[in-house]
Amino acid sequence: MPDSSYVVAVIDDSDVVREAVAALLAAHEYEVELYESAEEFLGAVAETKANCLLVDVQLGGICGIEFGRGLAKAGFRFPIIFMTASTDESLRGRAMQCGCVAFLTKPFPPPALTEALCAARRRSTL
Repeated sequence: MPDSSYVVAVIDDSDVVREAVAALLAAHEYEVELYESAEEFLGAVAETKANCLLVDVQLGGICGIEFGRGLAKAGFRFPIIFMTASTDESLRGRAMQCGCVAFLTKPFPPPALTEALCAARRRSTL
């Protein structure tokens, strides 16, 4: 169940995608933080209120999957939902191996995102 105390950080290098996903999340009463790159998020990681990360796999700069692995290695335990426009199944496999909560293919239907966020919340409470 969404509420404004659950914060989702959206990390995507596309302004259009970031804004569309932010609007969808806000409509479901999630608080949202927006970042255009993994590097931008890393620069703000000490101040983030994020409970969950929604990360594009194909970011400019650091690959989304490598970014997720790096966070885990550094001791951060954010539930991560990866998203991509690619249909390459090897990406899904690599994302799942690094422990993501869900893997969404763009464009994804709103219920798929809602389901992924519910899984992320369950993982947060473990």
